[in-house]
Amino acid sequence: MVKKQIAIFGGGPAGLAAAESLSFQGHAVTVYDAMPTVARKFLLAGKSGLNITHSEDYESFASRFGTSNDRLREALDSFRPSDVRAWAAGLGAETFVGSSGRVFPTAMKASPLLRAWLRRLEAQNVKILTRHRWIGFSNGGYLIEGTGGVHVVQPDAALLSLGGASWPRLGSDGRWLHWLREKGISVDDFQPANCGFDVDWSEHLRGRFSGEPVKSVTASSSAGTIPGEFVITRHGIEGSLVYAHAAALRDSLMAGKAATFDVDLMPGRTKERIAHELGRQDPKASLSTRLRKAVGIDGAKAALIRELSGTTNLGDPRQLAGLIKALPIPVRRTRPIAEAISTAGGLAWDEVDGNYMVKALPGLFVAGEMIDWEAPTGGYLLTACFATGRAAARGIETWLGRS
Repeated sequence: MVKKQIAIFGGGPAGLAAAESLSFQGHAVTVYDAMPTVARKFLLAGKSGLNITHSEDYESFASRFGTSNDRLREALDSFRPSDVRAWAAGLGAETFVGSSGRVFPTAMKASPLLRAWLRRLEAQNVKILTRHRWIGFSNGGYLIEGTGGVHVVQPDAALLSLGGASWPRLGSDGRWLHWLREKGISVDDFQPANCGFDVDWSEHLRGRFSGEPVKSVTASSSAGTIPGEFVITRHGIEGSLVYAHAAALRDSLMAGKAATFDVDLMPGRTKERIAHELGRQDPKASLSTRLRKAVGIDGAKAALIRELSGTTNLGDPRQLAGLIKALPIPVRRTRPIAEAISTAGGLAWDEVDGNYMVKALPGLFVAGEMIDWEAPTGGYLLTACFATGRAAARGIETWLGRS
């Protein structure tokens, strides 16, 4: 086999996965990353525990990627959650399944896994150039702005794995949209995904309960009914349960419709039972006393009931029980895209062939969040980045074999 020169722009999980696969095949791979170190978002995700994949049955797992599922499925089929765990184990990072079904390295943090991964890449002669940013096309090649100025690289094949537009301070700033659009390539505007939402809280609730978690609840939207927890913020709401409904809430807002995050504060009890317990309380007692004694609700949950009661007669046990079982939190807008965990939008699927090559630019491939797909948190995002990076690497191999 003739060794080929391959440039990878972006040193996140998708780019490093492609670099690993291509260098293993003997190609000369150079990874260019704009930041001082690679995989910064990967490291941030692992600060509180790196959720590397999910343990649910594979058919359920593969269904979590929305309308883009058909295009992603082949990549996911070739690098399933079980493969992610085997890959991590091969780097010395054993994994375990948490109570939610999410999979974590035993060490929990991302840094030990990343260090082992970088050692493997170094052993496979992958060259990593940090502080080197791709800034467009020139003379049949790719413009790179580095520590020594601007220069052109002309590899045999190139991969863009530059991420979306969330957390731009970590490197994914979406600047690349402009250069692809200049080539007439369709790129869908980025939208926040797995994001928080603004709510018009009163000053009392904002000042007293900002940062308070709301635990052991379920929430409903057009995405379904999902258990979990969320956090009250000064601006509104955020947290894993909110992220699970984020796409549905965002799409409603974008369509000009009202969007409501409906919360069941006591999913383990029926409305009838709650009404019965409330009806046994002294009607002259305060709302906080009745909630605490009847159903054990206090703190942030009680504050939300007061805040969002509207025209509900809180002295009527049945009306109050109805509010507890379906508390409507009206969201006004998404939080800024820079705060989102991930993004929707990006390179349109119609612009990418079955090998993850940009149809209009032969020899240029894409992977990861640059492509227009989204998924919930829970290990889905990271697994798909690994999988698309490897799929693009296979596509590069195929194309190089034909060219």
